[in-house]
Amino acid sequence: MKNDPVFEIIKQEETRQSEGLELIPSENYVSAEVLKAMGSVLTNKYSEGYPGKRYYGGNENIDQIETLAIERAKELFHADHANVQPHSGANANEAVYFAWCQPGDTILAMALPAGGHLTHGSPVTRSAKIYNFVGYGVTEDGDIDYDELERLAREHQPKLILVGYSAFMKIPDFDRVAKIAAEVSKAAGYEILLMADMAHVAGLIAGGVHPNPLEHGFQVMTSTTHKTLRGPRGGLIVSMGTVGNPLKKCERKLENIPTLIDRAVFPGTQGGPLEHVIAAKAVAFGEDLQPEFQDYARQIVENAQALAAELKRLGFALQGGGTENHLILVNVKDSFGIDGKFFEYALDKVGLTLNANALPNDKGAAFRPSGVRLGTPAMTTRGLGVPEMMKVADWMKRVLDICVAAGDEDGLGSHEAELGAIRSEVRNLALSFPIPGIPANN
Repeated sequence: MKNDPVFEIIKQEETRQSEGLELIPSENYVSAEVLKAMGSVLTNKYSEGYPGKRYYGGNENIDQIETLAIERAKELFHADHANVQPHSGANANEAVYFAWCQPGDTILAMALPAGGHLTHGSPVTRSAKIYNFVGYGVTEDGDIDYDELERLAREHQPKLILVGYSAFMKIPDFDRVAKIAAEVSKAAGYEILLMADMAHVAGLIAGGVHPNPLEHGFQVMTSTTHKTLRGPRGGLIVSMGTVGNPLKKCERKLENIPTLIDRAVFPGTQGGPLEHVIAAKAVAFGEDLQPEFQDYARQIVENAQALAAELKRLGFALQGGGTENHLILVNVKDSFGIDGKFFEYALDKVGLTLNANALPNDKGAAFRPSGVRLGTPAMTTRGLGVPEMMKVADWMKRVLDICVAAGDEDGLGSHEAELGAIRSEVRNLALSFPIPGIPANN
C-alpha cells in the first residue's frame, strides 16, 4: 500500500530509540546483519519438521541455515544439542515442561514475587493450570533461599527443578541445586530434570562472565535470543544427552532429553518454524562467538556494577545491595517515598526508559510497585562505558528529586523546564552513540 503510515511510525520509533537511552535489562539492539536476515525471503517458506526431516519440499537452503544456527548454539553453550525453533522464551519453557512432565506433576521454581518469571508458575499462565508449581523465595540479601529450596524439594519431590528469573542480581549456586536434586531423586526413586532459564544472562554465559549451568549438572538451559545475546526476538533450548530421531518416540529418561525436547517443540507445542528469525539467530550466534563479544559481556557487568554503586551513593536502596550481573533492582519507595510507576513515567519524559517492578514481599499494588528494574546491555551495545553510567545515575537522581517535589504525575507539569533540560542532555549523549542498524543521520 502506497504511503502506508506503518513506515512513518517505524521511522518515529527509530528516532525515539536513537534519541533516548534504553535501560530496560531485557532489551538490546541487533546488528544490521541480524536485521537483514530477519527481513529476508526466508519468511516465505514453510519448514515444519527439522533439518533433513521436513514435511514440505524445497527446504535444502533452509536446512543449511537452521543447521548453522544449531551448531553455533551448541558451540556457544558447550551443549550436546540445540533446538532453535521456539518462537519465544515462554514457548521454550513450556516445551521443556511438556517434554518431561505429565499433567499434575510438580515443578519447583522461583516464585514470581521473589524475582521469578511469569512462565515459572504464575497462576495466570497456561502451564500453571497443567502442572503443580511450588515456589521458592530469596533471602533478605537477595540471594536464592537454598535452605527453603532444599526443604521444598524434599517435601514435594518435584519432577523438575528450575533455576531462572527476571529480577535477580546474584549468580546462582548451580552445584548446590544439582546436589539437592541428586539427593531428592535418589530418595524419590526417579530422575529429576534440572532446568535453567537463563534468558537474562545467556549472553553473559556465552561471553564467559557467568557460569554455564550445563557445566554444573543441569541437563537443560532455555533462553530468549534477544536480551544479552543481541539476537532477534525468539527462544532457544540447549541440552545435554543423546540426540535421536525427533520423529520417533523415546523413553522419558534424562539421556533422551534432546529428543524429547525436539518432539515437544514440534509437533508438541508449535507448528512451522520462523526460518527468517532462525537465520537471524544464526547470524547473532556467529557474532556471539567472536572474541569481541567476550569484551562486550565483561563491559556489561562492569557498567552495571559501576551504575549500581553510584546509585547507592546517591541514596537509592538496591535489592541485594548491588548486582553480580547486568541487572539492578531499585527500591524507590523505601528510598524516596514514591512508587516505581511514577518514577518510570517521569524518566520516560527525559528519554531514559526502564520498567516499574515489584520487589520481594512488595506491598504496592500490581501497577504501582515499589521498585524499578534497569540494566546495562543495550547501553553497552551502543558503546557507553563507566563515565556515562555516572551521568545516567545523576540524571536518575535529578528526575527523582523532581518527582518528590511534584508529588504525582499531574504535578510534573510545573517542572517541564527542568525535565526538558535533562531531556536535552540525554538526547545529546544518546546521539553521540549511534545504534547499530539505524542510520546515524536518522
